[in-house]
Amino acid sequence: MVLKKLQLKNFRIHADTEISFSDGLNLIVGGNGQGKTSIIEAIYFLCTTKNYKGAPDQEILRFGEQVYEIQGEFSDKTETAARIYYSLAENRRYYLKNGKQVSRAVDVIGSLPVVLLTPEDHAITQGAPADRRKFVDSVISQESSAYLQTLLDFNRTLKQRASLLFRLREEGTTTNRLAELDAWDERLAESGAELISYRQRFTDEFIPYLNDAYKKIPGSSELPKIDYVYLDGFSGSGIKDHYLSQLKERRNEEIRRGTNLTGPQKDEFVFSINGKSLRNFGSQGQHKTFQAALRFAQFFYLQERSGLTPILLLDDVFGELDAERSVKISEYLKVVGQAFVTITDFSNLGFIRTGGNDSVLHIKGGRQVVGL
Repeated sequence: MVLKKLQLKNFRIHADTEISFSDGLNLIVGGNGQGKTSIIEAIYFLCTTKNYKGAPDQEILRFGEQVYEIQGEFSDKTETAARIYYSLAENRRYYLKNGKQVSRAVDVIGSLPVVLLTPEDHAITQGAPADRRKFVDSVISQESSAYLQTLLDFNRTLKQRASLLFRLREEGTTTNRLAELDAWDERLAESGAELISYRQRFTDEFIPYLNDAYKKIPGSSELPKIDYVYLDGFSGSGIKDHYLSQLKERRNEEIRRGTNLTGPQKDEFVFSINGKSLRNFGSQGQHKTFQAALRFAQFFYLQERSGLTPILLLDDVFGELDAERSVKISEYLKVVGQAFVTITDFSNLGFIRTGGNDSVLHIKGGRQVVGL
């Protein structure tokens, strides 16, 4: 997958920017606040329908304007034109693919595969379990639209069940309400068991990719591992039945507290190196290596599983790494296809070798500056 051209109108600092890209390495150079990260943000937005920074549309919209637009021309076996359009007057965002409006994210995610590495990835290894679930869900969702649909169904059911539990707490139980809760339990256990099965399979399949990526970055013999812990450590067969039994056992407590207390929304993915918990015992260098390895593992996992080469995005990564890890990661850029890397000062990054198929783009004040 290659992004040939990107157009930004009233998107953050970019009033009207149009950039053509190389299908190799694209180095985006600029000072802080000049608009280089906004390019990464826009590309990820087009590929996933999601803003990875979590910013509301009103914040993204350039000050004083009424609409913003992002347009991208992608090429693989076929040409794909993607467009995001936001209207302040309507307070509504539209996504169009090849000129046709798309209303479901599931119809976009995975068709334009993308991998993003940023300094914020520290949350994956150092943050809460929800950060690790978010990472895993984002990888599987790009590989399997069926998983994404199951995840969406599960979250909707979870929300409906939580609403009922809150009503039961506030208004009391009745035979009809408990029968309704039984029905929600069945639906939740069905989709929840599917999620767990997907996550089990993913963990087993992903670990070899992680091992390979990790070895190449620090050049050491450390062994990374991911352990998937679900349903309070359950490890037997009959996941759906066990989940249902947990829901029955904790029903009174859930009603008393008015919320869901068990299920895949509580799952944990435990990262370790040589058998020791990364979160509890890992050095800063090990955390940074693990984070980068996760993303490169994601890249090659998606490439093999989907048959499409993802677009690789690295935002302000090299400033966070020591020289050895920076060199190792830069070597990956020679073999991944199209990559976008933001940096503030190219002169200090001589280890990044650019060739005839690469480009260096200078961004200043939301514009591409030629001739620097």
